[in-house]
Amino acid sequence: MPNSLKVIFAGTPDFATGSLAAVLKSHHQVVAVYTQPDRKAGRGKKISMSPVKELALEHDIPVEQPINFKSEESLAQLASYEADVMVVVAYGLLLPQSVLDTPRLGCINVHGSLLPRWRGAAPIQRSIQAGDTETGVTIMQMEAGLDTGPMLLTASLPITEQDTGSSLHDKLAEQGAQLLVEALDKLSNNQLSPTPQDDSLATYAHKLSKAEAQLDWQLSAQELERTIRAFNSWPVAYSLIDEATVRIWQANVCQSQTKSEPGVILQADSNGILVACGQDGLLLTELQLPGSRAMSAKDLLNAPKNQQLFALGRQFASL
Repeated sequence: MPNSLKVIFAGTPDFATGSLAAVLKSHHQVVAVYTQPDRKAGRGKKISMSPVKELALEHDIPVEQPINFKSEESLAQLASYEADVMVVVAYGLLLPQSVLDTPRLGCINVHGSLLPRWRGAAPIQRSIQAGDTETGVTIMQMEAGLDTGPMLLTASLPITEQDTGSSLHDKLAEQGAQLLVEALDKLSNNQLSPTPQDDSLATYAHKLSKAEAQLDWQLSAQELERTIRAFNSWPVAYSLIDEATVRIWQANVCQSQTKSEPGVILQADSNGILVACGQDGLLLTELQLPGSRAMSAKDLLNAPKNQQLFALGRQFASL
């Protein structure tokens, strides 16, 4: 039977809530939760709590929300919980060495990739965008570098041709929660053997931005299709036509020998809107116009004004 550990949990978004819930269901004790400060969100810009904070309050767990750990007061508060280990899952703050050294067994991180591939902020989306066929979860002993610490446990997961950033996020969140509890059990009995990362194999997953979601039709249809899946459901790939922003949620690659200017519409019917790319064509099957919901190309083209917008020979704007 594993020993019970006193755990401080640090996390912020939905990805972290599954891990927190799994620890709460285990025999380990969550003594405090650290999360990002409440921020304004949504159209009304109302103050919003993080998903992790909401879950912590439901279980009457103390919640701490420091802006950083630069003050002696914040470090003293952390130490006062006398935790055995700090679990970090998408917390959103780089932890200084003083924090990493505070818990008796240090800090461990649940990371959504097979390290050292895709260190950084957006490993899930970058793995799809790059065309990886496999990803997974790494439980890592944290050190001062960004996702550079030794690996404690890993679990792999195939990336299917249907996976989106959203679907893969959910799969890895579930896998990470299960692996975390296993790691805590083994850590409590000194059954983990750290494995150093091979820095020569490291790649970096840069943070996502809305600006990079605009499609470059000079790229191949394969690259664009992966980008569309990777950016579903945020920031959502888009292109411009007649100054209208068209968000693109789903698309399929169509091999084509047609030599047309990238961005030109080659077909617009119930099957989708076929657009010429730098190589092959991309069939857009689910789109969203400004002020409207996402819908199939078939439903979109039912409106005469949309038929004119996506008429044959029309061209999406190039970068």
